[in-house]
Amino acid sequence: MSHHAPNPEHLFLTRRQMLSRIGMGFGSMALGDMLGAGQANAAVDTRDPFGVRKPHFEAKAKRVIHFFMNGGPSQVDTFDPKPMLDKYDGKALPNVLKTERPTGAGFKSPFKFKKRGQCGLEVSEVFENLAEFADDLCVIRSMHADVPNHEPSLGLMNCGEARLHRPSMGSWITYGLGSENRNLPGYISMCPGGMPVRRTKNWQSAFLPSIYQGTYINTKDTAVDKLVEFIKNPSLDLKQQRKQLDLLMELNQRHLIERQRDQQLDARVQSYELAYRMQMEATDAFDIEKEPESIRKMYGDGPFARQTLIARRLLERGVRFIQLWTGDGQPWDNHDEILDHKRLGQQVDQPIAAFIRDLKMRGMFDDTLIIWGGEFGRTPAVELPSPGNNIGKQHGRDHNHWGFTYWLAGGGAKGGYTHGATDEFGFQATENPVHVHDLHATILKLLGFDHERFTYKYAGLDFRLTGVNECGVVKELLA
Repeated sequence: MSHHAPNPEHLFLTRRQMLSRIGMGFGSMALGDMLGAGQANAAVDTRDPFGVRKPHFEAKAKRVIHFFMNGGPSQVDTFDPKPMLDKYDGKALPNVLKTERPTGAGFKSPFKFKKRGQCGLEVSEVFENLAEFADDLCVIRSMHADVPNHEPSLGLMNCGEARLHRPSMGSWITYGLGSENRNLPGYISMCPGGMPVRRTKNWQSAFLPSIYQGTYINTKDTAVDKLVEFIKNPSLDLKQQRKQLDLLMELNQRHLIERQRDQQLDARVQSYELAYRMQMEATDAFDIEKEPESIRKMYGDGPFARQTLIARRLLERGVRFIQLWTGDGQPWDNHDEILDHKRLGQQVDQPIAAFIRDLKMRGMFDDTLIIWGGEFGRTPAVELPSPGNNIGKQHGRDHNHWGFTYWLAGGGAKGGYTHGATDEFGFQATENPVHVHDLHATILKLLGFDHERFTYKYAGLDFRLTGVNECGVVKELLA
């Protein structure tokens, strides 16, 4: 006779437990694997989701920062000058494509362009500081996307898919490479004042384990303890919290075993542990007051400057992927007044230039991939007034996905190089066009991945960032 008190839990079986204890259990195991319930990638241990992992081949870049100019910066006012617009200013353009809303006459850029660096890259006065690094920039003037709307274009640029729920590029990269710091998130997204359009879907992990989702931080706050909500527990010290987490871990581990180590539950456990460990390092990483005054002055003032300096501190500590947004909503969506590009440029120009200079001083530039751009570009024609837009003005530009500009720097990208071209007015990519999927394939290449082999099994299918589209690495962009 047993001397132990009976445990009611042992008297009942869940449906999954019952199936696993009879012959048909083998069928449920096979089905689970077919549906992606098991390990999707044998190289990834869910018990150590941030463990450093090697890519398919030797990588040029170890980490990524994506400066996202949400709203869509105008290519013809920044990095793709079009002298023909001076000739056609105020006149009908001969090759106007179909845009989201009717557009008017040609609209010349109000900004002056200058050739910069030994490569002779033409950069507008909007980016006077960044232009000093012209010989480090790999400018793609022939980008194109699928539609001229913010939400689907944001989905395409961030997740490789305009409509469906798919993992973001940062989630893919963190999943593939892990992180070099166990006390900080591997993927961080910073935006001052609130979230951009599409909100958390921009940095979602979707069907990848949730531990790879981007951690959002509102950098409007200057106080370190407000940047990351609930980073400090006001009631319990670290020792008391550790006791609570140990008990929680014991309960969760038993729960995990009973459920065949469900990956979502496993990721939740890892999130608790990460949140605890962050208390010891996040406060230090986000405190830019620990930087010398000369460095803070180099980056400048304002939320974007602050978050850019924080980003350098995070990358230095091993965070794998960081995305920096220019503000909530869509700041670069200048339908009414393109002169607003100058104001926006002044907010980001000095910090980005300082960031490049800072990486070079620290020996981090060559293995840090820098990406700059928005979800699409803008029309070279003026936008006509429409309900709720451009009322009483004709100084703005509409959305344009047919041709726009992106640039890369560091991390194995070819500096001082300009790839592709738009037509003489800047409407459409005409020479060496680069689709968003091609850009993603190239980014993965720089990080050591073959985009066709870098997959995750879900619902019986092998998914990848670049989808099933015909695309490939743009070899000309590689140093």
